[in-house]
Amino acid sequence: MSRPKILIFSVAYSPFWGGAEIAVKEITDRLGGDFPAQGRPASGWEFDMITLRLKKGLPSQEVIGDINVYRIGGGKLLFPVLAFLKARKLNKERNYNIIWSIMANRAGLAALFFRIFPPAQNEGGNQAKFLLTLQEGDELDYPKKRAGVFWFFVSPFFNLIFKEADFIQAISSFLAEWGTKLRKNNNNVAVVPNGVDLGKFKIDLFNKREVRKNFNLKLDDNVIITTSRLVPKNGILDLVEAVHIFINEYNMPLKLLILGEGEERKKIESLIKKYKLERYVFLLGFIPQDGIYDYLYASDIFIRPSLSEGLGNSFLEAMAAGLPVIGTPVGGIPDFLKDGVTGLFCKPKDPLSIADSIYKLLSDSALKQKIAQNGQNLVFENYNWDSVSEEMRGIFKQLS
Repeated sequence: MSRPKILIFSVAYSPFWGGAEIAVKEITDRLGGDFPAQGRPASGWEFDMITLRLKKGLPSQEVIGDINVYRIGGGKLLFPVLAFLKARKLNKERNYNIIWSIMANRAGLAALFFRIFPPAQNEGGNQAKFLLTLQEGDELDYPKKRAGVFWFFVSPFFNLIFKEADFIQAISSFLAEWGTKLRKNNNNVAVVPNGVDLGKFKIDLFNKREVRKNFNLKLDDNVIITTSRLVPKNGILDLVEAVHIFINEYNMPLKLLILGEGEERKKIESLIKKYKLERYVFLLGFIPQDGIYDYLYASDIFIRPSLSEGLGNSFLEAMAAGLPVIGTPVGGIPDFLKDGVTGLFCKPKDPLSIADSIYKLLSDSALKQKIAQNGQNLVFENYNWDSVSEEMRGIFKQLS
């Protein structure tokens, strides 16, 4: 008996890693067919993926982990149609049981076309089930803004993605509510969050003094860190403004580490220069994922004053590393951040509120320690990839 097969549509994949792409890899690594040799039970599923060739020289087909990855050209504009045609061709040989769209973007349109234009059938004549994962981190009106004048033509197809999906898996309550609204019912909508690779966090094995020495940081520095794309939605300009306010208001040493790249880099550099913060704010650029952990260990507080957030994996990683976190009550953040318990809330677009939240933690060591411990416990108990994968196993079984 052949194993059930799942076809994944994703605009991006390796070597372009974001939260959604990491989630796919972590889940398929645990539920794919290669784990019996590693002492784990086989899930019975085979995974294929159609993704966009975002860089010249990448192979048109390769195996990455437990996924057969097929890359197609044509650019983002043509991806829905070309991915649909590729899927039709693959389906003749593979007979997919489930089509899985990673986000309601162009991948969602490709999956929609595959769903509504036959043949998209199994050997038994049943239509392949459609699973939609919501991982969106931008503001929810981003698709409309991106489409501009073409939204009138695009919106019916966009809404149909939600209505045609047999199951919607959202990484936060916020995104689940969005999916329910566009679906016009809450049938088969569930929250399954992203997780954290807990094996990366050996909290008792590092020495903060030694880690800080590697980064030329003093042990008595108050080090705050943010890891994010340098884009408007992540509020990095507001954070730099907050550091300026903090230094002027409080007689406490403070340094800010900014890890990431993006379109706002020049604006951030200009603001640092304007306020003469070169000794306090450090733009460190892109840091590979494995290198981020040491920076977290070297820091005292993680903060991201987001304007929108699908869930916020960077918060979860910081919490796993034992850092207290400061965030805004937007998007999926309230799923894990309870003010004064697992983190502190600051107001979005409010540098003074950000500065006050930083001071509140730095001036109250008991609160800082309590929040850090509660946050770490929460992540280790509820946000690990093994438990996330088991929840996804249940969804796959339901749809198979």
